[in-house]
Amino acid sequence: KRNTKNWSERGMNIGMLLLILIGGFAGLFSTLYICISLPFTIIWKIYRRVAKGIPIMK
Repeated sequence: KRNTKNWSERGMNIGMLLLILIGGFAGLFSTLYICISLPFTIIWKIYRRVAKGIPIMK
């Protein structure tokens, strides 16, 4: 017998899928931002300290 259940009967609501996708992308982009910006900021501060003599904490 063919499975004739629609999306809501299978428990997959389109609104819930949308929320899952939005939440997943928000987590992915925030993680990528932190992983890229933190090392860049540290390297930038070290560069300014060596090249221009600016204190690291400034």
